[in-house]
Amino acid sequence: MKIMKLSENRKFSKFIIYLRAFYNAFYSATEQINARKLLNKNMFVTVPVYRRAMSEEATNGKVSPSPSPQLTQSAPAVEMAQMAINESSKITFLDQFRAFSKFGDTKSDGKHITLSQSDKWMKQAKVIDKKITTTDTGIHFKKFKALKISYGDYNKFLDDLAKTRKVDLEEIKKKMINCGSPGVTQVTAGKAASAVERLTDTSKYTGTHKERFDASGKGKGIAGRKNIVDESGYVTGYQNKDTYPAAH
Repeated sequence: MKIMKLSENRKFSKFIIYLRAFYNAFYSATEQINARKLLNKNMFVTVPVYRRAMSEEATNGKVSPSPSPQLTQSAPAVEMAQMAINESSKITFLDQFRAFSKFGDTKSDGKHITLSQSDKWMKQAKVIDKKITTTDTGIHFKKFKALKISYGDYNKFLDDLAKTRKVDLEEIKKKMINCGSPGVTQVTAGKAASAVERLTDTSKYTGTHKERFDASGKGKGIAGRKNIVDESGYVTGYQNKDTYPAAH
């Protein structure tokens, strides 16, 4: 019974994590959509008014009255909408720290991070490589003599690690900011294997397969699959086809 309860609790914890992530993503997307709608609406109203005023000045030589206060007051709204879009798209190092400090721990408050969570973060950001290993992170993390460390101590941990391994601290933080949400792996375009390249190189084809492609590697279509009989009446290899005068 205890084993069944533990498995049920784990399933429920995972469900809560996924539900929270979905809610955060949906809320952020909704904010961006509303901000863009407000921006487009105000731009649609103000731009035609100013264009009309400029055209009247050009044709009549008179200074047209200024737009109504209601329209001029919409400029701050446009700026606020643009600021909301920019702010929502920015992710700080503190935001990533909070996200990874909660990764795999439903009871975490986002203020302290463990060595395991830090290593997962660094691996996802590709900070852990030949220069920095998990052994290095373990040695420097244990200097704080705690299972979890705060945001301030974590910055000291990275500073000490960067100085010891002679790596740029700002470059480390940049990678850790841009690595995406916890558990998200970035896919890069792969290179075709040598066997695949050899099999797709038409210049190495032989026999009937060679006849299906021209010198540039472009397929000939049906002409490369069937022997089309020339029924024009000319012998094979005749160079002056269709040059005989039609009057004869």
